[in-house]
Parts: sequence; C-alpha cells; structure tokens
Amino acid sequence: MKHRPKVANLPDVASQVEAQIAGQLDWVGMNEIELPVLLDGSDGRRMQTTARISAFVDLERPEKRGIHMSRLYLHLDRALAEHTVTPALLRHLLRDFLDSHEDLSSRAMIRLDFDYMLRRRSLASDNSGWKRYPISIIAGLEGREFELEMAFQVVYSSTCPCSAALARQLIQDQFRKDFADSGSVDAESVLAWLGSEEGIVATPHSQRSAADLRLQLAPSFEAFPFVEVIDAIEGALKTPVQAVVKREDEQAFALLNGQNLMFCEDAARRVQTALESHERVIDFWARCRHFESLHPHNAVAIVTKGVEGGYKPIDGQPSGWRHG
Repeated sequence: MKHRPKVANLPDVASQVEAQIAGQLDWVGMNEIELPVLLDGSDGRRMQTTARISAFVDLERPEKRGIHMSRLYLHLDRALAEHTVTPALLRHLLRDFLDSHEDLSSRAMIRLDFDYMLRRRSLASDNSGWKRYPISIIAGLEGREFELEMAFQVVYSSTCPCSAALARQLIQDQFRKDFADSGSVDAESVLAWLGSEEGIVATPHSQRSAADLRLQLAPSFEAFPFVEVIDAIEGALKTPVQAVVKREDEQAFALLNGQNLMFCEDAARRVQTALESHERVIDFWARCRHFESLHPHNAVAIVTKGVEGGYKPIDGQPSGWRHG
C-alpha cells in the first residue's frame, strides 16, 4: 500500500490575509453543488436522487478575507452520503457548518433542489405512471433558531369560466338555429345533435397551469411531508395533469375540467384554503399561473397566509423559489 507523501505547509490566503476592503457579508458559500441524496419514498422505502445544493454561512468578521468553502463541501458529502434528508439532519449539518467557522460566522443556510417522483394511478383505466415534482428544501440556523422551508410545484389544468359561458351561449344559439322550425323536438334528435360536430360549435379554452408553493414548516417533525402536501394541493385543485391516459381517462379528465372551471384567482383561493389549517405549515406563499391558450401572456394570482410582516423566506427570494 502506497502512502501519500507529506505535504508541506501550504499558504492559506483566505484566512491569513486581511480583506482588501473591510466589510461584513450576508452570505458566502457555494451553489449548484451536485450530490446524490437519500429521501423517504412514498412506499416507506428510501430512494436516491440527484440534488443541486447551495451551502452558505455569513462572514461577520469584516477584516477576514474569506471562509473555508471546502469544509462546507466535506460536511455535505459525509452527511448526505449516509443519511436520509430530514429536518434533524439539516439542523445537524448547519451546526457543523457553524462549528467549522466558529471564528467567522454565526448564521448558516442550506438549500437542496431535486425532483421527487411519485407513481400515480390513471383516472379510470387500470394503469399508473410516474409524475415528477420539483422540490426545494431551505433550512437556516442562527444560534438555536432553526428555520425550515419547503417549496414545490404542482402542474394542473384550468378551464376558463368566462370562455365556458361564451361557448355555452354559442351552442344555445346554434341549437335555436337548427331546431327553430321543428316545433317540438324529441329527445333522440337532441342527443344526436349534441353528439355531432355541428352541434358543439364552440369549446372553452383550457391550459396547463402551475401552482408554485413555498411553505414555512414547523421544524419539530421527524420527516418532510412531501406526499402529504402534494396530495393536499392536487386534491384542492382537482385537475392535476395525468401520466398514462387512455380514452376513458381522457374522458374522466374532461369531466373534471368541466366540473372545476376556474380563473387563477379561484385556484389561488383553493390553495389558500388547503394550507391555512395544515398543522405543519406556519406560513406560506403561493403563486398560481395559468399559461393562457388565448393570450400570449400568463394569468397570475399570488396568495399568502397573512402572517404579520409578510412572508420572510430564509434565502430572501419568495418569487424565484427555484433558482441557481
């Protein structure tokens, strides 16, 4: 077994040389760190995925030039290789960040961006398929104050109520035109007309839509509520996009859309209602975007829980919940 030669003392410019311009820094660290992470799966088993990670501490000593970035990476690598991502693990990791910078820093932050995969059943057929949910976990530690956030996105379909009303009016007008001279109309003739392209002369516009959510979580729970909160939002919106779709599934999806006409404002209020009483959620910020098929722009509604002072994200970026 070969032994590595001893390395001579190497210069440490970051810690030995004073800053060229003195000043405290809010955050210093790295982002876009690519590491595998272990997560609790929906079936109770651990699963592995790839995360892009941001790791930061503050630099409160104005005369110090920099921090020890390699220490942050090594703490990440060791902790995430062995343990499932939980609130307790992130708190311990942030404590390690600060202990390794005890002469420089008093605050630490970590952010993990990854995709969470769930297998979802089709609406009517005996099929299932995978759906991807982008998730971000953000945690911060200052002294003993531990903060925890979770951001995620749910994609759904939205059908415009105004467009539906206008389409119904055109169908009524066409019915009057086609049957005005018929006197009484038998049911079979109406059924045949409703099943023809000539009868349904207009359809409401619908579009793929997205709910972006950022939740401030109570940090005392053992595990992250990935499936729990995703199910809550999809259950409130009622029209989540589907993976495997046979004809019977598409028909069931059309029925859901017809029974859940909504503007972006309606969608935002549904999300608000689903989150307001959730025991894990201290505060929330949510944005519903409808990627209009009628317009070249989006319709957007934003809602918060209404906590005094407004939503205060750990990393200071509520609207860009997933970023580099």
